[in-house]
Amino acid sequence: MDIIWHHNPVTVRDIHDQILSDPDRELAYASVTTVLNRLEKKGWITRQRQGKLHYWRSRLSRADAQILQAHHQLQAFLAVSNPDIVAAFVDSLDAASLEQLDAIAQRLHTLREARESEV
Repeated sequence: MDIIWHHNPVTVRDIHDQILSDPDRELAYASVTTVLNRLEKKGWITRQRQGKLHYWRSRLSRADAQILQAHHQLQAFLAVSNPDIVAAFVDSLDAASLEQLDAIAQRLHTLREARESEV
């Protein structure tokens, strides 16, 4: 995603070349394509064909992506944690933290509505 955000829009070849510019990294071209297809299915990026090339663009800003990541991590925490641990965590939050959680929840709601209206 960093490469897409930096070069928006970008081709698979652009991403692959950028990754391989690091001499300590190896990655198959097909692996880049697979990751891009998965990100598209998740709604993080879109693909537009121009001639023979596909150009990939981010649908989310870096900040929006961080919010979604945090939400998924929170959901995973809530799904596997003992209720006593979750209660202790929530009890330790101060008013500012609760305001931040409310802001995150509102932003997620807005993102979901926007995504649903595009489909």
